[in-house]
Amino acid sequence: MTALPVETMDTTRVPPADRFPLWVAMAGEVSAPVAFTSDHALDFHGHARLISLGDIAVTRFRYQSLVGRRTPRLIRQGDPEVYQIALPFAGTCTISARRCDSAIPNRDFTLVDWGRPHDLSHTLGPDGREPAGSVTVVIPRARLPLDPDRVDRLTAARLPGATGPGALLAQHLHHVTRHPEQFTAADAPQLAEITLSLVSMLLARHLDAERGLPADIRRQALLAQVRSFLDRHLHDPALDPQMVADAHHLSLRSLHRLFEGEEETVAESIRRRRLDGCRRDLLAPLLGHLPVAQIARRWGFTDPAHFSRAFRTAYGMSPRAYRARHGVPATGRHPTR
Repeated sequence: MTALPVETMDTTRVPPADRFPLWVAMAGEVSAPVAFTSDHALDFHGHARLISLGDIAVTRFRYQSLVGRRTPRLIRQGDPEVYQIALPFAGTCTISARRCDSAIPNRDFTLVDWGRPHDLSHTLGPDGREPAGSVTVVIPRARLPLDPDRVDRLTAARLPGATGPGALLAQHLHHVTRHPEQFTAADAPQLAEITLSLVSMLLARHLDAERGLPADIRRQALLAQVRSFLDRHLHDPALDPQMVADAHHLSLRSLHRLFEGEEETVAESIRRRRLDGCRRDLLAPLLGHLPVAQIARRWGFTDPAHFSRAFRTAYGMSPRAYRARHGVPATGRHPTR
């Protein structure tokens, strides 16, 4: 299967004199040209992982200190008509736009409109050694189902990334940019829709405009919320569709309706996620001392025989055989056969 389109850039692969110009050119292609300066311009160290989801782009950055200015002159030369939602996770970040000066704490979002002048700074951490880091998503303005005049109010604002839609969006962006190998090119359209839905919900929450979002956007956001709940509770043997429905104030029928058109039902999603967690643990050398039955319990399987049958159906062999085939000896006393 074709892999998800991913490009990486590491400035240390080119001579020192070429590193900062290379970074500036790359940053301009990701979003828009910016007048950048850096205290490390003579030997700039930066790494970027760029993931294309059609007309939506997600990027993970690590770099030394940067100061940038998007000037009226640069805007007159070309407006890409995109928003960038940025999530700094390391370093010290500030942004100024629309007479708003904001210090953006790590793990909170901010909104950048590349059609407006702004100043931004992202420098090394307090110890002066930790590189700055951020995850960003670039979305065409026309894709957001929100009043652009109202969205404009959020430019350079601090948008919490630890609660509500922000937490879901942060989790989603970190997962996609850390583990792009888990996805294929065929997944890109769905990843784009999930990203758009979560960005829309994040912004709408701060504009008190959630009810005005299209039904498909609200549905995708609720699906993301449910899937995040599943991942957090897979270890609980009590996790089942009724528990999921109750946690989200849905009837069981509404929950099943939410999953209509998806590749799997909510019960199938729980089972697949649990089995995949077991499969990963079976391959982990540091867990080779654990009996298979104990690994199964770690992922919510309380009946060893049921787990063994489900695993064999999914992977074509018993858990013990799967572990041995991949060179991880089962050293526990009572492995499931």
